[in-house]
Amino acid sequence: MMIPPSLLPRRSLLLGGVALLGLSACGEKSGDRQATPGTVLRVGTYRGNFQAFIKDAGQDQFPYGVTYADFAGGNLITEAINGGSIDVGSMSEIPPIFIASADVPLRLVATLKGEVTSQVVLVPEKSAIQSVADLKGKRVGYVRATTSHYILIRLLDEAGIGWGDITPVALTPQDGLAAFGRGDLDAWIIYGIQGSQARVTYKARVLTDGRGRLSGNYVYAASTAALADEGKRQAIADLLLRIGRTYDWAARNPEAWAARLQAETGVSSEIFLLQQRERDREYAVAPVDDEAIQSQQKVADAFTKAGLIANRVDISKLWDDRLKDLLA
Repeated sequence: MMIPPSLLPRRSLLLGGVALLGLSACGEKSGDRQATPGTVLRVGTYRGNFQAFIKDAGQDQFPYGVTYADFAGGNLITEAINGGSIDVGSMSEIPPIFIASADVPLRLVATLKGEVTSQVVLVPEKSAIQSVADLKGKRVGYVRATTSHYILIRLLDEAGIGWGDITPVALTPQDGLAAFGRGDLDAWIIYGIQGSQARVTYKARVLTDGRGRLSGNYVYAASTAALADEGKRQAIADLLLRIGRTYDWAARNPEAWAARLQAETGVSSEIFLLQQRERDREYAVAPVDDEAIQSQQKVADAFTKAGLIANRVDISKLWDDRLKDLLA
């Protein structure tokens, strides 16, 4: 299965299914970065991400304007940055890999060091599948161009199974949850809320998870135009610092964090608390470093080896350390 150089088709991302929320405030706290008056930062994010509880953490008094656009996945955020619709957003290591061979107006400016235990391989409660090798001949759901896709590649390699030895089924997280609930999948590789929902609602069993397979590095990407704008560059650094402090607050206040996410998403707080209890580490924003670049290169090489990218790509050209001192 060959994925073309542009896996991420252009579509009207911001014309349907994307919620916009504008926030602006004046007043600056100690440690906040200066931004040119009138600066408005367009941020791509996900439902239930940091913006849901940034006010609870006391980090929402921005000295610049902020608009949020909600997306269903990091691949769509990547495409929106490339298309000039947003200035900054986060994703796993994987989506930028599929555009690294092109001359794209996107740079990776920081990492979010996070957990990998919510990245799971699920099977039905009474499934006979007991090991990765048992996936041979089975229908396996995954999310294309995400950590889910990468875990599947790693699993097949570990078990000595080829891509053609399974029936891979590419689905969105929402469609995957529905398919799993109907019994249409023998196994499902998924992350985040939908994986926890499947465990609670359908009593799905965890076959294995992302430990030993994923780095836990998530990346923040910004448009080259935003980075060239002094006001927006300062605002991006300030936002990343606020996000870091917001995650610190969430780690110290799990009950309040889960309650806020339940209010924002309609998903039971117990699901969020399940994720929090099982984390192998808390989230922390970090500047660009060699480890993050090398980690992503390793992932890219795995996709190339699997024949899912035509030629080896040099990941380092996507990284930009201009915010390193601002984030220190």
